[in-house]
Amino acid sequence: MEQRNGRRLILLPLPLQGHMNPMLELANILYFKGFSITIIHTSFNSLNPSTHPHFTYHLISDNLSESEAVEKDLLLLISHLNRKCYEPFRECFASLVSDASKEPVACLISDPVFDFTQSVAESLKIPRIMLRTGSASFTAVISAFPLLQGKGYIPKLDSRLGEPVTEFSPLRVKDLPVINSSDPERFFKLVHNLTYQTKASYGFIFNTFEDLEQHALATLRKEFHIPIFPIGPFHKCVPATTSTSRFLSQDWSCISWLNTQAQKSVIYVSFGSIATLDEAQFLEIAWGLANSKQPFLWVVRPGSISGSDWLEPLPSGFHETLNGRGHIVKWAPQKEVLAHQSVGVFWTHSGWNSTLESICEGVPMICTPFFGDQMLNARYASDVWEVGLHLENGLERGEIERAIRSLMMEKKGDQMRDRLSKIKEKANICLRQGGSSYQSLNDLVDHILSLESLALIKHD
Repeated sequence: MEQRNGRRLILLPLPLQGHMNPMLELANILYFKGFSITIIHTSFNSLNPSTHPHFTYHLISDNLSESEAVEKDLLLLISHLNRKCYEPFRECFASLVSDASKEPVACLISDPVFDFTQSVAESLKIPRIMLRTGSASFTAVISAFPLLQGKGYIPKLDSRLGEPVTEFSPLRVKDLPVINSSDPERFFKLVHNLTYQTKASYGFIFNTFEDLEQHALATLRKEFHIPIFPIGPFHKCVPATTSTSRFLSQDWSCISWLNTQAQKSVIYVSFGSIATLDEAQFLEIAWGLANSKQPFLWVVRPGSISGSDWLEPLPSGFHETLNGRGHIVKWAPQKEVLAHQSVGVFWTHSGWNSTLESICEGVPMICTPFFGDQMLNARYASDVWEVGLHLENGLERGEIERAIRSLMMEKKGDQMRDRLSKIKEKANICLRQGGSSYQSLNDLVDHILSLESLALIKHD
């Protein structure tokens, strides 16, 4: 670890698992570069400071009601958080900035989904850098939404879903990001805010690397004219002694079970921390896995099946038909699972963290995206990097069985593993001295240390 450089960073993560973990990984990376780290976090999905005792924590009240805290409409939940966190954040941030007993604040690093951070940082003359927790390709697409709307791709019409988006080949109209909401305009407002917040910031950090998303990163550099720092994969930069934040307790029994399985024989199934299934979809997955005759580790998050607490929809005798080939848990230590020699395929929702973790461990993917950037990630995995099989025709047990057999037993899976081994090596090289992410991280540190004078010039 480098010596303290006398500068403090204040970080504000969005309190959702897929956003929180990369922010904390970034915090660890910058801590080991010599910065003092202060985390401002909400009472909703509150952090456990004991997991990162080397940080300073400040809890702010989000004042969410009981009904708001369990809101299933993700965009409405984000709207509540933006509205109710503004004043508590402003007060906390101002107090931290004015605290003369602490190191000077070099900058604020925030999630762009929190749209109030721009005005608060400007009012206190503190530079603000954004962390984008999705891919560079996703950011390039949403920044082009006005163009895509003008071309008639958005809003998406059923009659055009299969059409190619020529400006972003190989995407199709159905792959364009969307999050369903009771008020569809909320998504377009979020996209507009994300783009505006980026242009007004002092820089953009990405959890990606040049060799994986070179074209998208070049597009963004032309579009935004602000410093862009691809310093990922974050989870490969973070020392093994540090941990991420988990809102669900991990079941480590799955590692013991994996130890009993043959090399590259297991299908690991996990659809992330938000996606939900109806009972019919759940049963098709269950029988597709069972009929494949392959061992599987299946994460079934409590409450992820509509109308059920956990495994109640499974028919009587289902477990007995498996003869020990299946292991079902409520949550798993995913990085350790993907790194295990027994895992041969990852069936994923195609969230960006999961996609990047699978690529870095050389594990081919079966892709079942649900919303947001997941459709785009699945398309890139299947059609650009050619390391995944996109289940595009819904969840049907026969299709599931064929997809598993294709990747586990046929040439297609071997070809993906060959491609993944090359990308995995590039991911490792980029983090070494002289690599693109290594250099980008050094550039980020230099940039942060120079921000004090830049902020004064910008505000004068």
